Amino acid sequence: MTPLRLSTVLVHAGVIFAAVGLYGLLHSALASHEVKAWVRRRWPRAARWYRLAYNVVFTLLLLPLLAVPGLLPDRVLYVLHPPLIYAAGGLALVGLALAVDATLRTDLGAFLGLKEEPPATAQSLVARGAYRWVRHPMYTGSLLMLWALPVMTLNSALFYAALTLYIVVGARWEERKLLAEYGEAYAKYRQKTPMLFPWPRRGLRFPSNPRRKSL
Repeated sequence: MTPLRLSTVLVHAGVIFAAVGLYGLLHSALASHEVKAWVRRRWPRAARWYRLAYNVVFTLLLLPLLAVPGLLPDRVLYVLHPPLIYAAGGLALVGLALAVDATLRTDLGAFLGLKEEPPATAQSLVARGAYRWVRHPMYTGSLLMLWALPVMTLNSALFYAALTLYIVVGARWEERKLLAEYGEAYAKYRQKTPMLFPWPRRGLRFPSNPRRKSL
């Protein structure tokens, strides 16, 4: 196998990081309070469906983003074999469990935009289940599932690295909104709960109403 050329890696990294960065910039900007407030002022009747439209648009935009790594020449970096593949599978299952648990603890109707979001209160802040261990279990679960894949190519590694960077930056940006919405309740929760990677500790006692905003 011929060694990787640095110029090839840099070109692929530039294309992939630019694509993920553009998607992430639009995703975060259109989720901001400022944009949503502008939509409410401009189209007060249509604002009710903003979240649903947002989810539909960015789900569709995800398709060309996922196609970007496949449009570039690629090569396999490694393939996992037993026993490593079993360890990777275990990590992927942990990631899936975190993501599923976090999803089930949200108000799915409001999350998808099928109904109006309830007001953010200390009682509506979820801090049980997966949220007892990390503040963003959906992100943690997604990262575990991505990096635990048994076959890794150059473009896949660059794509996952770009997504990881966006998740870390996006999670920090999202927490500014959560602090504004939930106030002191979220500040205390953030102080006692790690962002993405858990450590052994006693569980928090917070209100268990299964609602949490993430847009």
